[in-house]
Amino acid sequence: MTDPHPPVLAVSTVIFALRPDVESGFMTLWLPLVRRTRDPYLGLWALPGGWLPPEEELSTAAASTLRETTGLSPNYLEQLYTFGDLGRSPGSRVVSIVYWALVQSTEAELAAVGDNVQWFPADRLPELAFDHNHIVEYALWRLRTKVEYSRIAHAFLGETFTLAQLRDVHEAVLRRALDPANFRRMIESSGTVVDTGLRLAGVPHRPPRLYRYNDSQSLTEQSPLGPSAGWPETPLQSTPHPPRSTT
Repeated sequence: MTDPHPPVLAVSTVIFALRPDVESGFMTLWLPLVRRTRDPYLGLWALPGGWLPPEEELSTAAASTLRETTGLSPNYLEQLYTFGDLGRSPGSRVVSIVYWALVQSTEAELAAVGDNVQWFPADRLPELAFDHNHIVEYALWRLRTKVEYSRIAHAFLGETFTLAQLRDVHEAVLRRALDPANFRRMIESSGTVVDTGLRLAGVPHRPPRLYRYNDSQSLTEQSPLGPSAGWPETPLQSTPHPPRSTT
């Protein structure tokens, strides 16, 4: 039997970047939010997102929505979860396919900000529209779980980095201090990084070694579904537009 009121599909994205905490100065997780300009939840902040066009692949829609709402084109974009509780959107059944993106600090600086787009500390959010507080909580849990068994932390770093810089990322994500010696042993035995043979320039005394990613290991788990489960193979060309209605 055909449902006379089928669910509406939407795509939203949680974008994490590392920025200094305004009080402590330590690096913490931040994310951009978009202010809703119409009901429901007029004036509340929400995750960047929009309706899923019937002619677009999921990952393409997520990538284009990010460009339109924030101006960001992250290298790391992965499907996070599907949220479809009956009461998550007033008036109609809305199912949101949520992606998450990790961006470097230099990338985050390129984000479009204004009255309707602002960055917020991920652990100190205001009341958000729909179930977006719950979505962010899930994304934080997923990131903090995954950082301990994968090389996902490398998405926050440049092409080369020191082990201290990598440890800083882990500490910011996990919100706890890590023993430097134990961290070094763990990373060096994991095979996820390669010593470049170079050292960090402009540092007095003994400059630290520079490492790079081990290209033989994927940043994410390989999906049997292929590229459509993550970042599209062909980069999209688009220009920023006013924020879409988010859900």
